[in-house]
Amino acid sequence: MTGGPMEGIRVLDLSIALTGPYAAALMADQGADVIKVERADIGDLARWIGVAVNGMSSLYLVCNRGKRSLAVDLQTARGAAIVAQLAADVDVVIQNFRPGVMDRLGLGYDDVRATNPDVIYTSLSGFGSAGPYRDRSAYDTVIQAYAGLAANQADPDDGIPVFLRQTAADKVTSLYASQAIAAALFARERGRGGQHLELSMTDAVVSFLWADSAANEVLLDTDNTQNSSFVAGFKPMRFLDGWGTVTPTSDHDFAGMCKALRVDGYDDPRIATIAERVKNRDIAGPIMDMCYALAANMTMAEASDRFEKERVPFAMILRPDELHEDPHAIAIGLFEESEHHVAGRIRMPRHPAQFGGTPAHLTGGAPTLGQHTDEILRELALGDEVAELRAAGVVA
Repeated sequence: MTGGPMEGIRVLDLSIALTGPYAAALMADQGADVIKVERADIGDLARWIGVAVNGMSSLYLVCNRGKRSLAVDLQTARGAAIVAQLAADVDVVIQNFRPGVMDRLGLGYDDVRATNPDVIYTSLSGFGSAGPYRDRSAYDTVIQAYAGLAANQADPDDGIPVFLRQTAADKVTSLYASQAIAAALFARERGRGGQHLELSMTDAVVSFLWADSAANEVLLDTDNTQNSSFVAGFKPMRFLDGWGTVTPTSDHDFAGMCKALRVDGYDDPRIATIAERVKNRDIAGPIMDMCYALAANMTMAEASDRFEKERVPFAMILRPDELHEDPHAIAIGLFEESEHHVAGRIRMPRHPAQFGGTPAHLTGGAPTLGQHTDEILRELALGDEVAELRAAGVVA
């Protein structure tokens, strides 16, 4: 099997929960050798969050697939020294603790750079390494609140902030992190050396949000008559047997939606173009209301057929437990099923990027705590000390 695009890259994952671990998991999919360092007593706290089978949580499994687990007590001098030895011979280090924590353990950027000047040392945090909030603990909802996601999701009618029912801030940060690490590795390949890469959840979420949901804050001379988020008014469309959505952005889409739902008036010159619809919302609004009203008399299958015929952008709303049975998901191989040695049968989405020449692969399930401790210590020429280190509680 052809190796992935990160084959030969070694990653030391010192992070916990989701931001760092998920970024490292994507790199593992792409062929990197990822060593996951965990607390010797309870491991990564993600092991204990959410749905689990035989002690293996879904969160931990998804975010730590394809990694090797080293269980070590970093609070001991010997444990920190073992990890420092690992850090001296890797390409990437990822950590997501509050600023200063790794420095106190002797595993900060300056410490690692002293023995590994070409390292890409990645520090992820909630609020960054500067400013009055730098030392605050930051979990996903904290950043959703501060960086604008909760306000962005507020109902326009009552203004009550709403948290996304997922760890969106964590995952957005993971995606930015994986891209930034790849960029830093590319720069190093071109002779620009290693570097310290810093990324805060705040920066990641604000960057993500402002692309389409802070228009009046980007264009400071607007009249503020429109919502900053151009999708704020979108709502699900109800059918006889379920829900869906139509996104009639272009003129063709708007006309096609009306034709499919048998709503007249779409060819009125005052709303025939997107510019006119923006200008004449009092006319376009009732047309949209009629579309929603008539959709409620159709089944999802009937509406799908009509939307397909008119080439309207639409989708029926599926639950996660329904998606894997959808014919399109099946046709593209969206999910992969396998047997995990602890959790049993598992189903995970494939790696999202399809590389033509260096394909990425799901490289197996997540490890049990310390599953690879002995193996990794042997690679460090510490095989003769395993029993002693375990007896002393340095490793598990």
